[in-house]
Amino acid sequence: MKIALCQMTVTENKEMNLNNASKMVVEAKTKGADMIVLPEMFNCPYSSAYFRAYAEVRGTGTYNKLSEWAAREKVVLVGGSIPELEDGKIYNTSYIFGPDGACLGAHRKAHLFDIDIPGEIRFVESETLTPGDTHTMIDSHLGRFGVAICYDMRFPEFFRKMTLEGAGFVVVPAAFNMTTGPVHWELTARARALDNQMFMVLCSPARDTSGVYVAYGHSMVTNPWGEVIGEMDEQEGILIVDVELKECSEVRSGLPLLKHRRPELY
Repeated sequence: MKIALCQMTVTENKEMNLNNASKMVVEAKTKGADMIVLPEMFNCPYSSAYFRAYAEVRGTGTYNKLSEWAAREKVVLVGGSIPELEDGKIYNTSYIFGPDGACLGAHRKAHLFDIDIPGEIRFVESETLTPGDTHTMIDSHLGRFGVAICYDMRFPEFFRKMTLEGAGFVVVPAAFNMTTGPVHWELTARARALDNQMFMVLCSPARDTSGVYVAYGHSMVTNPWGEVIGEMDEQEGILIVDVELKECSEVRSGLPLLKHRRPELY
């Protein structure tokens, strides 16, 4: 299957973001995409100061547009993530839609990005956001896959659980920054792919040095052997990568790590 990563620039204008995303979805389809992925917080600046103002109730606004786009282009659409409002709480949520426009599932970011690196970056999502309480598996005509969001990627157990439940790949809308991105982005993507012998599909916003949050960019796909098979730079654009899920079984057969696990020891 062909997976398209839409590395888009996110502005403070929600309508502009939605229009840009719609155009990129159309372009990705014309390039043959079967699945299209948008970045984390694609309709909202990635800043705690914006989350509540941009938050939407599930089934309204951006949710409906994502459904329309998926049905219009007849693709599986992983709608990056947006701020979701429910009972006064805000979640960082990814909605996933099938080619008929039906919602296949939703993932609420389970691990919140609370860091303070002196002289580099301080970001405390928990000041505004509430964490999700589950991992997320999606069944589609393209195969069974997992969805995680950004900081979720740093927790190996989360991805092992999805692997053991049949994920051939995990899609990760994410927005690493200029402190962690250059050293941890590729490393973490390759490690999760290698450990679980699956594909990792990471979609970042484009880098905007004048924005409220400067994303690293470099949307990429890594394969079950731990190799990078597609990567962008920091600019806005679309990356199309061919993914053959049979590679998972081939790698797992030749190097049967999952069969050699001894969970009774750990």
